[in-house]
Amino acid sequence: MKKPDVLRKDEDFADIYRKRKSAAGKYVVVFYRKNQLPYNRQAFLASKKVGKSVQRNRARRLMKESYRQMKHLLPTGWDFIFIARHTILDTKCEDVRKSMEAALKRTGILK
Repeated sequence: MKKPDVLRKDEDFADIYRKRKSAAGKYVVVFYRKNQLPYNRQAFLASKKVGKSVQRNRARRLMKESYRQMKHLLPTGWDFIFIARHTILDTKCEDVRKSMEAALKRTGILK
């Protein structure tokens, strides 16, 4: 059974990228848009610039855990794409969470 709160469709990704709304933190870049749904959807990406598969998977795990810790602070009805920067490799989860919070505060979504 697929989770409804995960972005999967190419057209959803294309719509978010086309809107060009983004904010950057030290370790993470966030693309976002309003989705007209009663829940948030998210995706966590790490390109090959981050490193080999072990580093990319760790970067995604750090972002997922950081999002899990702060999702209760976010209003519902948004799509998010979190993209790891190469600087994320030697960081702790707390630093990634602070970077994600700072980026979301810049968007105006998180107060």
